[in-house]
Amino acid sequence: MKIVETAAEAHGGIAAAKRRRVLVPTMGALHRGHLELIRLARAAAGPEGEVAVSIFVNPLQFEPGADFERYPRPESADEELCRGAGVDLLFRPPVSEIYFADRSVTVEEHALSQTLCGKSRPGHFRGVCTVVTKLFHLLEPDAAVFGEKDFQQLAIIRRMVRDLDFRVEIIGAPTVREEDGLACSSRNQYLTPEEREQAPVLRAALLEAAERARNGERSAEALVRLVRERISAAPRARIDYVELVNASSLEAVVTLAPPSLLAVAVFFGKTRLIDNIQLP
Repeated sequence: MKIVETAAEAHGGIAAAKRRRVLVPTMGALHRGHLELIRLARAAAGPEGEVAVSIFVNPLQFEPGADFERYPRPESADEELCRGAGVDLLFRPPVSEIYFADRSVTVEEHALSQTLCGKSRPGHFRGVCTVVTKLFHLLEPDAAVFGEKDFQQLAIIRRMVRDLDFRVEIIGAPTVREEDGLACSSRNQYLTPEEREQAPVLRAALLEAAERARNGERSAEALVRLVRERISAAPRARIDYVELVNASSLEAVVTLAPPSLLAVAVFFGKTRLIDNIQLP
């Protein structure tokens, strides 16, 4: 596995790499969910292609007062996981290699980013779009893999690729979960034992709403209320949002109709977790 830490090295390796390259962009603190992204990247790259993983804790994604400084950075463990997973290229730059001190240009999406996490985390997706654009330019992947747990992020990246004519295939990866249903996330390690015990209520509430929809419920208000009540029963849960949206436009809907997405963001203590489910 080759480890690259500068923009110049990333650019320099492109000319020599004539193989199909599939990128897995991450912020590190890798877990089973990332292993699945890497597995899908390997399948998409093919036996003659290469898998690249980027690890970069992007300061532009963190609003003031968020957890940028305390975000986990287990460099050695991440490197070993990548080696074990057969990653060909690990791009691990410092902030100074990605952003100039006097940077004044960003990339921003103006429709899909106005709802859900974009509404409660202003500027977050500007940071996502900016760093992903830079990674695409630096590493020139043929394809990139993003998880469906961050459904809004995936939708925004697809829109950005379409609108800005990036020649990068975007591959969505199903959410990987712990045995009790909690979506795998780097932030799960922040949870106290009590919070971790209660956190699977997110998945349980979404599944209950999906079952209600399968039985004929079409009212967005009723489905949202069901999820809110179910999650609120957990003493440590503090709801940021519960919304039923069109899975294409991410705009709120009144009546369930395909394609629909039920999405939640919930705080357990200071830790914010997200999850979603596409309803029948």
